[in-house]
Amino acid sequence: MANVLNHNWFFSVFLLILLLQIQTKVLCFQYKVGDLACWGLPTSANSQLYGKWSKYHNLTLGDSLLFLYPPSQDSVIQVTEESFKNCNIKNPILFMSNGNSLFNITTSKGDFYFTSGVAGHCQKNQKLHVSVGGGGGGGGVDAAAGPSSLNAFAPSYQTAFGNIPVAPSTSSASCHLTSTFQVLIIGSVIGALFSAFM
Repeated sequence: MANVLNHNWFFSVFLLILLLQIQTKVLCFQYKVGDLACWGLPTSANSQLYGKWSKYHNLTLGDSLLFLYPPSQDSVIQVTEESFKNCNIKNPILFMSNGNSLFNITTSKGDFYFTSGVAGHCQKNQKLHVSVGGGGGGGGVDAAAGPSSLNAFAPSYQTAFGNIPVAPSTSSASCHLTSTFQVLIIGSVIGALFSAFM
């Protein structure tokens, strides 16, 4: 009889832990760099496209940057801050050229710098600076002017029914990843409480 109760207790705890794991949330986001404009040379009317774009996105650990571009015409490289400022595309940290490049932010908070791997594109402002875990990246919009000044830079896209303004992202959601270890601890505590009452 005791063996059956022990087996039922083990099964109940296992089921509880399984249910808790199903209920955990992972809030990480994938951002398409440039939104509808994708990754390419900015137009003369919107030469600071990527500097403005980075101001509207609050990136956190676990998020991803998706660069979409024609692979026969462009590429993406991650560079140092100095190379970013000088548009030096030699010796990049990372080179991506498949046209559907995904950069996962998994290692650290801080600043990341990207530019096109095609000569001359960086000088034409095809470059991106993002800050992870901070208040948005840099690269062309005056940060001292404050977030209210960014509304003047909000792009709008023509549709069949007229212009639809694109509002800045106000989401401050961060990547909340509940580990299996935490779930096991919670399950053990609940299991101990459950066994104490039996």
